[in-house]
Amino acid sequence: MRLSISHETTYHYEDQVRASIQYVRLTPHDSERQHVLSWQLELPRPVRAQLDPFGNILHVLTLDEPHEAIIIGARGQVDIDELREAEHESQSALPFLRFTRLTEADEALQAFATQQCRQRRDRSALIDLMHGLNQYITYTPGATEVQTSAAQAFAGRAGVCQDHAHTFIACARSLGIPARYVSGYLYSESSEHLASHAWAEAWLEDAWYSFDVTNQLARPERHLKLAVGLDYLDACPVRGMRRGGGFEQMHAKVFISPLPAPVMSVQQQ
Repeated sequence: MRLSISHETTYHYEDQVRASIQYVRLTPHDSERQHVLSWQLELPRPVRAQLDPFGNILHVLTLDEPHEAIIIGARGQVDIDELREAEHESQSALPFLRFTRLTEADEALQAFATQQCRQRRDRSALIDLMHGLNQYITYTPGATEVQTSAAQAFAGRAGVCQDHAHTFIACARSLGIPARYVSGYLYSESSEHLASHAWAEAWLEDAWYSFDVTNQLARPERHLKLAVGLDYLDACPVRGMRRGGGFEQMHAKVFISPLPAPVMSVQQQ
């Protein structure tokens, strides 16, 4: 599947911001499952790309002059291998066993993971865990914030894709399975769900397998990966700090559409 993406995020501030720094992870990279055909990042000024500790493509945007708004855009085309279910990497998966504040598994999460998986530690067990979390935590926009932890979302039984990913990661790590947070895009035929998305990956049989709790999908055939990390803070598309500015308003527009695959011509002999 070939996907075309257009993503624009605008930040407006109540007062002038004296200075700001934005960590931008909005550029996908090639992998076994996706091939970037073209990609363009639109920032207020040119910024050199670098790799962060997790291998994500990172741009650090620093604005030293006063400003009242920031517009960050990204657009491009990416081919997705719909048949590939897992991705292999040379880096160790062991760092993704470490809990963070957002992915700490309390007693309730540990008990839920054990109840869903019992003694199993395979893909079918984690698929059962995915379905169980989907039924337990109702998708409810506005019920949580970016700083809401997995334990808090689980206790409240409501959240969004970020919370679904965090609770899955917490459960998997409590079972001794490396798991990581993924940010990116999901294409859906329903226009209501064309947006940025988050899901989880778990390390099984020397490969990373995807688990989208929100949509109950264990095959990433319509997912475009941007970044990975221990939790949301490591992999979110844009994360920043500023001096001044007062109240902030953020508005994001994301458009995703499938494109027809190129037709190969056959020359006659």
